[in-house]
Amino acid sequence: MRRLWLIFAQAVTVSLAILFVVSALRPDWVSLGGRAKPPVADTEPQAAAPEPVRPAPLLSFAGAVARAAPAVVNVYTAKHVDVPSIPQSNDPVLRGLMGQLPNTSRRHESTSLGSGVIVRAGYVLTNYHVVEAADAIEVALADGRETAAQVVGADPDTDLAVLKLPAQFGETPVATLGADVGLKVGDIVLAIGNPFGVGQTTTQGIISALGRNRLGLNSYENFIQTDAAINPGNSGGALIDAAGNVVGINTAIYSQSGGSLGIGFAVPIDTARAVMDEIIRSGQVKRGWLGVEPQDLTPELARAFRLSSNSGVIIAGVMRDGPAGRGGLKVGDIVRSLDGNEVQNTTSMLAMIALLPPNQEVVVTVLRNGRLMNLKVKIGVRPQRPK
Repeated sequence: MRRLWLIFAQAVTVSLAILFVVSALRPDWVSLGGRAKPPVADTEPQAAAPEPVRPAPLLSFAGAVARAAPAVVNVYTAKHVDVPSIPQSNDPVLRGLMGQLPNTSRRHESTSLGSGVIVRAGYVLTNYHVVEAADAIEVALADGRETAAQVVGADPDTDLAVLKLPAQFGETPVATLGADVGLKVGDIVLAIGNPFGVGQTTTQGIISALGRNRLGLNSYENFIQTDAAINPGNSGGALIDAAGNVVGINTAIYSQSGGSLGIGFAVPIDTARAVMDEIIRSGQVKRGWLGVEPQDLTPELARAFRLSSNSGVIIAGVMRDGPAGRGGLKVGDIVRSLDGNEVQNTTSMLAMIALLPPNQEVVVTVLRNGRLMNLKVKIGVRPQRPK
Protein backbone atom coordinates (compact mmCIF):
# COMPACT_ATOMS: atom_id res chain seq x y z
CA MET A 1 0.00 0.00 0.00
CA ARG A 2 2.81 2.34 0.86
CA ARG A 3 4.48 1.51 -2.39
CA LEU A 4 1.37 2.44 -4.39
CA TRP A 5 1.10 5.72 -2.52
CA LEU A 6 4.71 6.58 -3.37
CA ILE A 7 4.13 5.79 -7.05
CA PHE A 8 1.00 8.00 -7.05
CA ALA A 9 2.82 10.88 -5.35
CA GLN A 10 5.71 10.69 -7.84
CA ALA A 11 3.27 10.67 -10.77
CA VAL A 12 1.45 13.72 -9.47
CA THR A 13 4.77 15.53 -8.87
CA VAL A 14 6.01 14.79 -12.38
CA SER A 15 2.66 15.88 -13.89
CA LEU A 16 2.73 19.17 -12.01
CA ALA A 17 6.33 19.77 -13.08
CA ILE A 18 5.44 19.16 -16.73
CA LEU A 19 2.41 21.46 -16.46
CA PHE A 20 4.56 24.23 -14.92
CA VAL A 21 7.18 23.97 -17.65
CA VAL A 22 4.54 24.00 -20.43
CA SER A 23 2.66 26.94 -18.93
CA ALA A 24 5.94 28.87 -18.61
CA LEU A 25 7.26 28.15 -22.10
CA ARG A 26 4.02 27.88 -24.19
CA PRO A 27 1.14 29.43 -22.29
CA ASP A 28 -0.96 29.30 -25.49
CA TRP A 29 -1.11 25.53 -25.05
CA VAL A 30 -2.88 25.89 -21.69
CA SER A 31 -6.52 27.07 -21.62
CA LEU A 32 -8.34 27.78 -18.39
CA GLY A 33 -11.63 27.26 -20.21
CA GLY A 34 -10.61 23.83 -21.26
CA ARG A 35 -9.94 24.78 -24.90
CA ALA A 36 -6.58 25.50 -26.35
CA LYS A 37 -6.11 29.05 -27.57
CA PRO A 38 -5.32 29.46 -31.28
CA PRO A 39 -1.72 30.27 -31.96
CA VAL A 40 -0.89 33.94 -32.16
CA ALA A 41 0.94 35.07 -35.26
CA ASP A 42 4.39 36.56 -34.78
CA THR A 43 3.28 39.84 -36.43
CA GLU A 44 -0.14 41.48 -36.04
CA PRO A 45 -2.08 42.21 -39.28
CA GLN A 46 -2.02 45.90 -40.34
CA ALA A 47 -5.17 47.91 -39.73
CA ALA A 48 -7.30 48.79 -42.79
CA ALA A 49 -6.48 52.20 -44.41
CA PRO A 50 -8.94 54.90 -43.31
CA GLU A 51 -11.34 56.32 -45.88
CA PRO A 52 -10.18 59.70 -47.30
CA VAL A 53 -11.97 62.64 -45.79
CA ARG A 54 -13.51 64.92 -48.42
CA PRO A 55 -12.63 68.60 -47.89
CA ALA A 56 -15.40 71.03 -47.21
CA PRO A 57 -16.57 72.95 -50.33
CA LEU A 58 -14.36 76.01 -50.85
CA LEU A 59 -15.27 79.31 -52.52
CA SER A 60 -14.06 79.18 -56.13
CA PHE A 61 -14.18 81.66 -59.00
CA ALA A 62 -13.38 79.10 -61.66
CA GLY A 63 -16.83 79.53 -63.20
CA ALA A 64 -16.48 83.30 -63.46
CA VAL A 65 -13.03 83.01 -65.03
CA ALA A 66 -14.20 80.35 -67.49
CA ARG A 67 -17.02 82.66 -68.53
CA ALA A 68 -14.94 85.82 -69.02
CA ALA A 69 -11.41 84.67 -69.94
CA PRO A 70 -12.10 83.54 -73.55
CA ALA A 71 -13.08 87.11 -74.48
CA VAL A 72 -9.87 88.63 -73.03
CA VAL A 73 -7.11 88.96 -75.64
CA ASN A 74 -3.42 89.79 -75.73
CA VAL A 75 -2.52 92.89 -77.74
CA TYR A 76 0.93 93.22 -79.29
CA THR A 77 2.01 96.44 -80.99
CA ALA A 78 5.03 97.44 -83.05
CA LYS A 79 6.33 100.94 -83.71
CA HIS A 80 8.99 101.86 -86.25
CA VAL A 81 11.54 104.31 -84.87
CA ASP A 82 14.06 106.00 -87.17
CA VAL A 83 17.56 106.07 -85.70
CA PRO A 84 19.35 109.24 -86.91
CA SER A 85 22.53 108.98 -88.90
CA ILE A 86 25.90 109.48 -87.23
CA PRO A 87 27.03 113.14 -87.54
CA GLN A 88 30.36 113.83 -89.22
CA SER A 89 33.19 115.35 -87.20
CA ASN A 90 35.74 117.94 -88.29
CA ASP A 91 38.49 116.02 -86.55
CA PRO A 92 40.31 113.96 -89.22
CA VAL A 93 41.01 111.10 -86.81
CA LEU A 94 37.36 110.85 -85.70
CA ARG A 95 36.23 111.31 -89.32
CA GLY A 96 38.41 108.39 -90.31
CA LEU A 97 36.96 106.20 -87.58
CA MET A 98 33.36 107.23 -88.33
CA GLY A 99 33.93 106.69 -92.01
CA GLN A 100 34.07 103.01 -91.29
CA LEU A 101 30.51 103.13 -89.91
CA PRO A 102 27.38 103.34 -92.07
CA ASN A 103 26.18 106.93 -92.37
CA THR A 104 22.58 106.18 -93.25
CA SER A 105 19.59 106.35 -90.91
CA ARG A 106 18.31 103.01 -89.66
CA ARG A 107 14.85 101.87 -88.71
CA HIS A 108 14.35 100.24 -85.31
CA GLU A 109 11.20 98.40 -84.34
CA SER A 110 9.92 99.02 -80.83
CA THR A 111 7.41 96.51 -79.48
CA SER A 112 5.05 96.65 -76.52
CA LEU A 113 2.24 94.57 -75.12
CA GLY A 114 -1.12 94.95 -73.45
CA SER A 115 -4.54 93.36 -73.22
CA GLY A 116 -8.04 93.89 -74.55
CA VAL A 117 -11.62 92.68 -74.24
CA ILE A 118 -13.88 91.55 -77.08
CA VAL A 119 -16.99 93.61 -76.31
CA ARG A 120 -18.83 93.05 -79.57
CA ALA A 121 -18.46 90.64 -82.44
CA GLY A 122 -15.33 91.83 -84.22
CA TYR A 123 -14.53 94.70 -81.81
CA VAL A 124 -11.91 94.85 -79.06
CA LEU A 125 -11.89 97.47 -76.29
CA THR A 126 -8.46 98.38 -74.91
CA ASN A 127 -6.45 101.32 -73.54
CA TYR A 128 -5.37 104.14 -75.81
CA HIS A 129 -1.83 104.09 -74.44
CA VAL A 130 -1.52 100.42 -75.50
CA VAL A 131 -2.02 101.23 -79.20
CA GLU A 132 -0.86 104.85 -79.27
CA ALA A 133 1.16 105.61 -82.43
CA ALA A 134 1.45 101.89 -83.24
CA ASP A 135 2.37 100.98 -86.81
CA ALA A 136 1.18 97.39 -86.46
CA ILE A 137 -1.24 95.76 -84.04
CA GLU A 138 -1.71 92.03 -83.48
CA VAL A 139 -4.36 90.40 -81.33
CA ALA A 140 -4.00 86.90 -79.86
CA LEU A 141 -7.07 85.10 -78.55
CA ALA A 142 -7.10 82.72 -75.61
CA ASP A 143 -7.78 79.81 -78.00
CA GLY A 144 -4.45 80.44 -79.78
CA ARG A 145 -5.72 82.26 -82.87
CA GLU A 146 -3.90 85.42 -83.92
CA THR A 147 -4.79 88.23 -86.32
CA ALA A 148 -3.93 91.78 -87.23
CA ALA A 149 -6.26 94.53 -86.00
CA GLN A 150 -6.98 98.14 -86.93
CA VAL A 151 -7.83 101.10 -84.69
CA VAL A 152 -11.42 102.25 -85.21
CA GLY A 153 -11.04 105.26 -82.96
CA ALA A 154 -9.61 106.39 -79.65
CA ASP A 155 -10.44 108.72 -76.77
CA PRO A 156 -7.27 109.97 -75.05
CA ASP A 157 -9.33 111.81 -72.43
CA THR A 158 -10.42 108.46 -70.93
CA ASP A 159 -7.47 106.42 -72.28
CA LEU A 160 -9.73 104.09 -74.25
CA ALA A 161 -9.53 102.79 -77.82
CA VAL A 162 -11.51 100.39 -79.99
CA LEU A 163 -9.90 97.88 -82.37
CA LYS A 164 -11.60 96.05 -85.24
CA LEU A 165 -10.82 92.48 -86.19
CA PRO A 166 -10.92 91.33 -89.84
CA ALA A 167 -14.35 90.25 -91.04
CA GLN A 168 -12.96 86.94 -92.30
CA PHE A 169 -11.41 86.10 -88.93
CA GLY A 170 -14.46 84.10 -87.87
CA GLU A 171 -16.57 83.92 -84.74
CA THR A 172 -15.12 85.10 -81.46
CA PRO A 173 -16.31 84.90 -77.84
CA VAL A 174 -17.87 88.11 -76.55
CA ALA A 175 -17.63 89.32 -72.94
CA THR A 176 -20.71 90.01 -70.87
CA LEU A 177 -20.66 93.63 -69.76
CA GLY A 178 -22.03 94.27 -66.28
CA ALA A 179 -22.85 97.59 -64.63
CA ASP A 180 -20.70 99.58 -62.24
CA VAL A 181 -23.67 101.31 -60.60
CA GLY A 182 -24.15 98.57 -58.01
CA LEU A 183 -20.49 98.08 -57.13
CA LYS A 184 -19.48 98.56 -53.51
CA VAL A 185 -16.20 98.83 -51.68
CA GLY A 186 -15.32 95.32 -50.51
CA ASP A 187 -16.84 93.50 -53.50
CA ILE A 188 -14.64 90.72 -54.86
CA VAL A 189 -13.19 91.34 -58.33
CA LEU A 190 -10.72 89.56 -60.60
CA ALA A 191 -8.29 91.07 -63.10
CA ILE A 192 -7.58 89.15 -66.32
CA GLY A 193 -4.78 90.17 -68.67
CA ASN A 194 -1.31 89.48 -70.01
CA PRO A 195 1.15 90.79 -67.37
CA PHE A 196 4.77 91.05 -68.54
CA GLY A 197 3.82 88.99 -71.60
CA VAL A 198 3.78 85.70 -69.68
CA GLY A 199 0.32 84.80 -71.00
CA GLN A 200 -3.22 85.16 -69.80
CA THR A 201 -3.27 85.49 -66.01
CA THR A 202 -6.03 85.96 -63.43
CA THR A 203 -5.57 87.72 -60.09
CA GLN A 204 -8.12 88.25 -57.34
CA GLY A 205 -8.81 91.06 -54.89
CA ILE A 206 -11.50 93.45 -53.77
CA ILE A 207 -12.71 96.91 -54.74
CA SER A 208 -10.68 99.23 -52.55
CA ALA A 209 -12.38 102.51 -53.50
CA LEU A 210 -14.76 104.04 -56.04
CA GLY A 211 -14.71 107.35 -57.85
CA ARG A 212 -10.97 107.93 -57.61
CA ASN A 213 -9.95 111.15 -59.41
CA ARG A 214 -7.31 113.89 -59.42
CA LEU A 215 -4.64 111.31 -60.12
CA GLY A 216 -3.27 113.15 -63.14
CA LEU A 217 -3.82 110.14 -65.42
CA ASN A 218 -6.69 111.29 -67.64
CA SER A 219 -8.70 114.43 -68.31
CA TYR A 220 -11.82 112.68 -67.01
CA GLU A 221 -11.19 110.41 -64.04
CA ASN A 222 -13.66 108.25 -62.17
CA PHE A 223 -11.59 105.16 -61.46
CA ILE A 224 -12.35 101.92 -59.67
CA GLN A 225 -9.46 101.21 -57.31
CA THR A 226 -8.64 97.57 -56.62
CA ASP A 227 -5.94 95.55 -54.89
CA ALA A 228 -6.16 92.74 -57.46
CA ALA A 229 -2.61 92.49 -58.82
CA ILE A 230 -2.29 94.57 -62.01
CA ASN A 231 1.10 94.73 -63.72
CA PRO A 232 2.51 96.07 -66.99
CA GLY A 233 0.73 94.21 -69.78
CA ASN A 234 -2.58 94.10 -67.89
CA SER A 235 -3.58 97.46 -69.39
CA GLY A 236 -6.78 97.10 -71.40
CA GLY A 237 -7.70 93.80 -69.75
CA ALA A 238 -10.92 92.96 -67.95
CA LEU A 239 -11.88 93.60 -64.34
CA ILE A 240 -14.71 91.17 -63.65
CA ASP A 241 -17.06 90.50 -60.75
CA ALA A 242 -17.59 87.17 -59.00
CA ALA A 243 -20.15 86.17 -61.67
CA GLY A 244 -17.82 86.81 -64.62
CA ASN A 245 -19.33 90.12 -65.78
CA VAL A 246 -16.89 92.80 -66.95
CA VAL A 247 -17.18 95.79 -64.60
CA GLY A 248 -14.08 97.73 -65.61
CA ILE A 249 -11.15 98.07 -68.00
CA ASN A 250 -7.79 97.84 -66.20
CA THR A 251 -5.86 101.01 -66.97
CA ALA A 252 -3.09 101.96 -64.55
CA ILE A 253 -1.19 101.07 -61.39
CA TYR A 254 0.38 103.11 -58.64
CA SER A 255 3.94 101.89 -58.36
CA GLN A 256 7.43 103.25 -57.83
CA SER A 257 9.08 100.00 -58.91
CA GLY A 258 7.00 99.13 -61.97
CA GLY A 259 5.37 96.14 -60.24
CA SER A 260 2.07 95.78 -58.45
CA LEU A 261 1.82 97.37 -55.02
CA GLY A 262 -1.85 96.55 -54.54
CA ILE A 263 -3.15 99.84 -55.96
CA GLY A 264 -4.62 99.46 -59.43
CA PHE A 265 -7.14 101.56 -61.32
CA ALA A 266 -9.82 100.58 -63.83
CA VAL A 267 -12.20 102.62 -65.97
CA PRO A 268 -15.80 101.80 -64.92
CA ILE A 269 -17.60 99.76 -67.54
CA ASP A 270 -20.49 102.25 -67.87
CA THR A 271 -18.01 104.94 -68.91
CA ALA A 272 -16.18 102.51 -71.19
CA ARG A 273 -19.45 101.36 -72.79
CA ALA A 274 -20.53 104.93 -73.60
CA VAL A 275 -17.13 105.76 -75.10
CA MET A 276 -17.07 102.50 -77.07
CA ASP A 277 -20.56 102.99 -78.51
CA GLU A 278 -19.74 106.50 -79.72
CA ILE A 279 -16.42 105.45 -81.23
CA ILE A 280 -18.05 102.58 -83.12
CA ARG A 281 -20.85 104.88 -84.25
CA SER A 282 -18.85 107.95 -85.31
CA GLY A 283 -15.15 107.14 -84.86
CA GLN A 284 -14.66 109.69 -82.08
CA VAL A 285 -16.16 110.98 -78.84
CA LYS A 286 -17.81 114.39 -78.82
CA ARG A 287 -18.06 116.14 -75.47
CA GLY A 288 -19.59 119.35 -74.27
CA TRP A 289 -17.26 122.33 -73.82
CA LEU A 290 -17.46 125.77 -72.22
CA GLY A 291 -14.02 127.16 -72.97
CA VAL A 292 -13.06 128.16 -69.44
CA GLU A 293 -10.15 127.52 -67.10
CA PRO A 294 -11.74 126.39 -63.83
CA GLN A 295 -10.05 126.43 -60.44
CA ASP A 296 -11.15 124.82 -57.18
CA LEU A 297 -12.49 127.19 -54.56
CA THR A 298 -10.05 126.60 -51.71
CA PRO A 299 -10.83 127.54 -48.09
CA GLU A 300 -8.48 130.53 -48.45
CA LEU A 301 -10.32 131.78 -51.53
CA ALA A 302 -13.66 131.16 -49.84
CA ARG A 303 -12.61 133.35 -46.92
CA ALA A 304 -11.34 136.01 -49.31
CA PHE A 305 -14.71 136.08 -51.07
CA ARG A 306 -16.49 135.91 -47.70
CA LEU A 307 -18.28 132.67 -48.57
CA SER A 308 -19.75 130.30 -46.03
CA SER A 309 -18.54 127.18 -47.89
CA ASN A 310 -15.88 126.30 -50.43
CA SER A 311 -18.20 124.45 -52.81
CA GLY A 312 -18.13 125.85 -56.31
CA VAL A 313 -15.57 126.67 -59.00
CA ILE A 314 -13.88 129.97 -59.67
CA ILE A 315 -13.26 130.95 -63.29
CA ALA A 316 -9.55 131.66 -63.73
CA GLY A 317 -9.64 132.11 -67.51
CA VAL A 318 -12.16 132.50 -70.34
CA MET A 319 -11.58 131.95 -74.05
CA ARG A 320 -12.77 135.07 -75.82
CA ASP A 321 -14.47 133.26 -78.70
CA GLY A 322 -15.50 130.22 -76.66
CA PRO A 323 -19.03 129.33 -75.56
CA ALA A 324 -18.53 130.78 -72.06
CA GLY A 325 -17.09 134.04 -73.42
CA ARG A 326 -20.03 134.45 -75.78
CA GLY A 327 -22.42 133.64 -72.93
CA GLY A 328 -21.07 136.41 -70.68
CA LEU A 329 -18.90 134.52 -68.17
CA LYS A 330 -15.97 136.51 -66.80
CA VAL A 331 -12.76 135.84 -64.90
CA GLY A 332 -13.51 135.81 -61.18
CA ASP A 333 -17.05 134.45 -61.51
CA ILE A 334 -17.82 131.61 -59.09
CA VAL A 335 -19.89 128.89 -60.74
CA ARG A 336 -22.50 127.53 -58.35
CA SER A 337 -24.66 125.32 -60.57
CA LEU A 338 -25.36 124.12 -64.12
CA ASP A 339 -29.04 123.82 -65.00
CA GLY A 340 -29.79 123.65 -61.27
CA ASN A 341 -27.24 120.90 -60.56
CA GLU A 342 -24.83 122.01 -57.83
CA VAL A 343 -21.16 122.28 -58.79
CA GLN A 344 -18.84 121.00 -56.06
CA ASN A 345 -15.40 121.27 -57.69
CA THR A 346 -13.61 121.34 -61.03
CA THR A 347 -13.83 117.56 -61.43
CA SER A 348 -17.59 117.47 -61.07
CA MET A 349 -18.01 120.55 -63.27
CA LEU A 350 -15.94 119.14 -66.14
CA ALA A 351 -17.78 115.82 -65.90
CA MET A 352 -21.16 117.57 -66.02
CA ILE A 353 -20.17 119.69 -69.01
CA ALA A 354 -18.74 116.70 -70.89
CA LEU A 355 -22.08 114.89 -70.69
CA LEU A 356 -23.99 117.80 -72.20
CA PRO A 357 -24.71 117.53 -75.94
CA PRO A 358 -23.20 120.26 -78.14
CA ASN A 359 -25.47 123.20 -79.06
CA GLN A 360 -27.65 122.64 -76.01
CA GLU A 361 -28.36 125.81 -74.04
CA VAL A 362 -27.78 125.60 -70.29
CA VAL A 363 -28.25 128.02 -67.41
CA VAL A 364 -25.03 128.72 -65.54
CA THR A 365 -25.55 130.22 -62.09
CA VAL A 366 -22.57 132.31 -60.99
CA LEU A 367 -21.71 134.50 -58.05
CA ARG A 368 -20.36 137.86 -59.23
CA ASN A 369 -19.57 140.72 -56.86
CA GLY A 370 -21.64 139.06 -54.15
CA ARG A 371 -24.72 138.64 -56.36
CA LEU A 372 -26.12 135.48 -57.96
CA MET A 373 -26.62 135.68 -61.72
CA ASN A 374 -28.09 133.25 -64.25
CA LEU A 375 -26.34 133.23 -67.63
CA LYS A 376 -27.50 131.27 -70.68
CA VAL A 377 -24.63 129.54 -72.46
CA LYS A 378 -24.75 127.36 -75.57
CA ILE A 379 -22.54 124.30 -75.13
CA GLY A 380 -19.78 123.85 -77.71
CA VAL A 381 -17.78 120.81 -78.85
CA ARG A 382 -14.63 120.04 -76.92
CA PRO A 383 -11.58 120.22 -79.24
CA GLN A 384 -9.98 116.85 -79.87
CA ARG A 385 -6.67 116.20 -78.16
CA PRO A 386 -3.84 115.50 -80.59
CA LYS A 387 -3.26 111.75 -80.95
